[in-house]
Order: sequence, then structure tokens, then C-alpha cells
Amino acid sequence: MKSSAQTAMAAVGNDMYLDSCIIVKLVSYEPDSAAYHGIVAGKPVVTSELAVAEVRSALLTKERAGRISIHARQTGWRLFQEKVRNEEFFLLPLNRHVIERAGALIDQCHPKVALRTMDAIHVATAELCGGEEMCSGDKRVQKASDFIGLALAPQARTD
Repeated sequence: MKSSAQTAMAAVGNDMYLDSCIIVKLVSYEPDSAAYHGIVAGKPVVTSELAVAEVRSALLTKERAGRISIHARQTGWRLFQEKVRNEEFFLLPLNRHVIERAGALIDQCHPKVALRTMDAIHVATAELCGGEEMCSGDKRVQKASDFIGLALAPQARTD
């Protein structure tokens, strides 16, 4: 019998998987935000529950660095929460199965890709959910996704 987490992951095939760095671009202005809005427009979007902590952390980091105001950070966080609530961003479970696969991916990609733990969790989640494309601005995530055969979404161009 499948767990509810396995059922949820199997139900989202053919979606675009976004890692947290892309989600931040969608909820808070960055030079390539408009391009990424275009890339994901009209596509079902999925990500790991890990994004809840990572997006919040990234927005706080941008505020501390003076790249966004307190208001922009709060607005970005509310927008993220709203998109999750409205299922514009579907959160996939972070569970033991994902963690085990992430560890295996770290081994599998070594030594060609120095895959970090959180990045491996995103790649593992994308692979396990059967999503159509991985969208990430992180070179390690892109290399690992390519290495294991995950399709990569087009990258935004700002030139």
C-alpha cells in the first residue's frame, strides 16, 4: 500500500520542479525575475517542503544585505505563502525516502558534481515526483540533474 506521500509525489508528473532560488526570483524582484515568470507561466509548479525554510531564509538574507526592504521581504513571503495556499506552488513531502535518495545522489554524482545536501534534496524530490523539467539557477543542481537524466528547463537570459 502506498503512503500518502508516495501518492502525492506520483500525482504530480509532468510538472515543472523549481528549486528555492527560482522561487525567490518569482516572489521577490531580481534582474532575471521577469524571464523566470515567463519560463514558468501556465505550467504546474512543484517544489520540496524544504522551500518553506529556504525561501524565508533567502528573503531575510536579501534584506540583511540591503538588496530588499523589510516591506519587500514581507511581501515576498506573503506571496510565497499565498501561492502555496492556492496550490500555484505544490509542496512535495520531505520524508525518509527523499533523504535516502538524496544521499544516494550525492554518491552517484561524486566526483563529477560536488552536490550539497540541500541541493541533493531538491534533485531527489524532482526525480521522485516524476516532474517534466527541473528549473534551477544553481550550477550544481543543473549538473546533477543533467547527470541523472532530468530534463532541464530553459535558463533565463538577461542580456
